Amino acid sequence: MKKIISVLMVAVCLMMAAPAQAQLHFGVKGGLNLSKASLSADALKGDNQTGFFIGPMAEFTLPIIGIGADVAALYSQSDLSVKGYDVNAKLKTIEIPVNLKWSFGLGSMLGAYIATGPQFGFNIGNKNGFMNYELEKSNTTYNVGAGLKLLRHLQVGVNYNFALSKTAVLLDDATMVKVKNNTWQVSLAYIF
Repeated sequence: MKKIISVLMVAVCLMMAAPAQAQLHFGVKGGLNLSKASLSADALKGDNQTGFFIGPMAEFTLPIIGIGADVAALYSQSDLSVKGYDVNAKLKTIEIPVNLKWSFGLGSMLGAYIATGPQFGFNIGNKNGFMNYELEKSNTTYNVGAGLKLLRHLQVGVNYNFALSKTAVLLDDATMVKVKNNTWQVSLAYIF
């Protein structure tokens, strides 16, 4: 019984000390988007389109267990295109990913992480739509990603954003087609 109480006391002390050792870091993040539209009409197919994103980020980590959070405010620009249509929609959004992140070290200069969480996007470009597109004012995606931490300041990552809500509505011969934009992202971050 004394051993169990001793182990519990050590665990409680470690848990109390962890917040005191918590690390909050700020940085800047940028990268490449590769998106493809997913449409509710089977006859229409989306094209792959590239874009970019950049903005500030913050990372909070509990060093003993490596669990933390990653939050950013990213300006993102990408195209939305449908095969067979000449009109491309240019999406200009502010993306706010909020990820739960688990980091583990492979030495003092190299580490890895996996991350997952929602991302909220707000359209700051053309809100009224044009031609046969109507862009939504906001959308939500879900991120799943992984990456490497290099030299304590650099992070290289890749993640996939699953669209949870529609990005646009395409009016095709008086039929409303819902458009969702799924995106691969490759990122580079510098942590101060």
